[in-house]
Amino acid sequence: MAGRHFAADTPELRAQWSDFAWDDVAAPEAKRILAKYPEGRQASACLPFLDLAQRQVGRMTETQGWLPIPVIEFVAAQLDMPVVRVMEVASFYTMYNLVPVGKYHVQVCGTTPCMLRGSDDVMKACKAKGMVKGHTTEDGLFTLTEVECMGACANAPMVQINDDNYEDLTEERTLQILDALAEGKEPPVGPQTGRQASCPEGGPTSLKKMAERNYDYRGQW
Repeated sequence: MAGRHFAADTPELRAQWSDFAWDDVAAPEAKRILAKYPEGRQASACLPFLDLAQRQVGRMTETQGWLPIPVIEFVAAQLDMPVVRVMEVASFYTMYNLVPVGKYHVQVCGTTPCMLRGSDDVMKACKAKGMVKGHTTEDGLFTLTEVECMGACANAPMVQINDDNYEDLTEERTLQILDALAEGKEPPVGPQTGRQASCPEGGPTSLKKMAERNYDYRGQW
C-alpha cells in the first residue's frame, strides 16, 4: 500500500491552485449533488465533491487528477466545513490522490487471492514498462501503486487503471493493455479471458438450461 501524505503546501502550489473554482462541467454537477442533502447537512456531500474536484484537476492537467491543498480548501468552503475535516476524508479514502499522478494511475492488487493467481506477473509487466511503485514515469503517462483488495477476487489477478478494472490478467495481457493505453487506444475492460463478469471459465457449470433459455426449474424443487 502506498503511503498517504499530502503534497507540500508550497508557494508554487498556492500560485497554481489558489484560484481553483468549478468549471462549466463541474458546476452544474456540484449543484445537483448538493441538492440531495437537507439544509445544514451539506457536509454529506464531501466525498462526491472531492471526487468532482479531483476529476476537474485531471481535466486541467491531463492526468487522472489529484487534490492539492488549495483545492481541498475550496471544497471545505463550498460545504462550510473545517478544512481539517475535509483533509481527514481525503486522506482516509485511497480513491483520492493526494499527490500528482500520471495520465493513467495503475493500481495493482497484491492481496492474497491476486497474489496466488499471479499478481507478481502483473507487477513484473508494469516494471518492464519502466514503472516504479509510488512513482510516475518520466513521460507522465503512468503512476504505479500497489493496493489492497479491490473486491474482484473471483477474477484475480486484476488491476484498476483510472476508473476501469482489468481482470484475469497474465503478464503478456498486462503488457498489451499498457501498450494500448500508451498508444491512446481503449483496450477492453473487465475479464480478459472472454468470460462474462465472474462467470465460470468455459461457461456455466450449473443451471445450464437457464443459459439457453428462460427455463423454469421450480417444478423440480
